[in-house]
Amino acid sequence: MIGISKLYCGTVEPSDALRYGRDSKKLPSHLLQFSRDKKPVVVWNMGQRCNLKCIHCYSQSRDIEYPNELTTAEGKDLIDDLAGFGVPVVLFSGGEPLMREDIMELAHYAKAKGLRAVISTNGTLITREKARELKSVGLSYVGVSLDGMRATNDRFRAVEGAFDMALQGIRNCMKEGIKVGLRFTINRGNAQDIPDIFQLIREEGIPRVCFYHLVYAGRGSKLIKEDLSHEETRQVVGLIMDKTRELHDQGHKLEVLTVDNHADGPYVYLRLLREDPQRAREVYELLQMNEGNNSGRGIGCVSWDGSVHPDQFWRHYVLGNVRERPFSEIWEDTSNPFMARLKEKKRYVKGRCAGCKWLDICGGNFRARAEAFYGDMWAPDPACYLTDEEIGLTTAVNA
Repeated sequence: MIGISKLYCGTVEPSDALRYGRDSKKLPSHLLQFSRDKKPVVVWNMGQRCNLKCIHCYSQSRDIEYPNELTTAEGKDLIDDLAGFGVPVVLFSGGEPLMREDIMELAHYAKAKGLRAVISTNGTLITREKARELKSVGLSYVGVSLDGMRATNDRFRAVEGAFDMALQGIRNCMKEGIKVGLRFTINRGNAQDIPDIFQLIREEGIPRVCFYHLVYAGRGSKLIKEDLSHEETRQVVGLIMDKTRELHDQGHKLEVLTVDNHADGPYVYLRLLREDPQRAREVYELLQMNEGNNSGRGIGCVSWDGSVHPDQFWRHYVLGNVRERPFSEIWEDTSNPFMARLKEKKRYVKGRCAGCKWLDICGGNFRARAEAFYGDMWAPDPACYLTDEEIGLTTAVNA
């Protein structure tokens, strides 16, 4: 997660995180990525069912009943363990989490245990009444997926009217004073909509947007050819930076982040090095705190059946099950060779990643994407768009 507004527009300084000792329990939500302890943010895919049929869905959800989901009691046991372990955030996801009948009960329970609760939703089910229920929980954030303007989004969602329902859900959240933002997965089919998305954000007064780079998992594994080229990615990240700066200069202090491609960090730094060297030095310090990709360390996933994964995209690797052992035990158990390597993955990356001067800042980027593309989880991330010169290599290195 790279905070474009934090880094490029200077809304966060290194001293902001240092003031809290970089302790995840003490840091405000917008500074959690700079924590020192890297206690995992846990994505709980609490149900697989979804009312939409998104073509890039990593959980391959459909609108059917799925068996073997954690019960309410098992969910509370999980939350108890996460709170005791010091997890700073639990992110309720799916499928579509609002299709689970006990979502409000579990979200209230998480808050009562001192966890910051976040919901990732397609937004189509957030009526005004549902927004009031969400408000009563005291959620830290509601992220609504919107992958383009009306025609583009509805094509990706495979349901006509999904855009209008999601936008109304966002409006309902804002009317209730809930912090809400957009989640946009970038690919060749929707990149052209990004300027209009920024315009929509401005018109609606939406305070946050996260642009996700495509990860080849679930139904998204069929979209590798729809991912942007390296040059197209550079252009899109540059556009996001330009639009963010433009809105900030006009007084619209929205929060803009890019997610799932940690090459964005060095890219922002290198641009600032040309434009504002003093700010570039501060950004470098913040990027060192961020540490790049943290699958298996700073982010983890619990599936609907209790399976624990290194992140939400790596579902074919099961580290254990919370029905058999607490998440905290599974997460700390480095007798599992795979988990042990993830804790120190910079030692195992190959090719240009191994020789990259940004390795400590990027963390080797996305291992799940490398595995999907090359069949080798330690190969270079194919979505890294930095040139050999930019990463400090004078000659190309083979994977």
